[in-house]
Amino acid sequence: MQTERHVRLFRNGRNQAIRIPREFELPGSEAILHKEGNRLVIEPVPPRSLLAVLASLEPLEEDFPPIEELPSEPVDF
Repeated sequence: MQTERHVRLFRNGRNQAIRIPREFELPGSEAILHKEGNRLVIEPVPPRSLLAVLASLEPLEEDFPPIEELPSEPVDF
């Protein structure tokens, strides 16, 4: 894989932008951009863990309804 490629900068509204060549594509739909001296570094956002997703959910407002009828016979799983 090529590690360096010359690209052109362009304007997208009031933002400066570049097109990322296919060989440098990042996974996902988001990235983190930060500056190191004169360099711009683009890194993929790591996928969120299941624990992080569950922690971000709002608690349920409603209580679960009571179970009116229990199974008449034991259920074998």
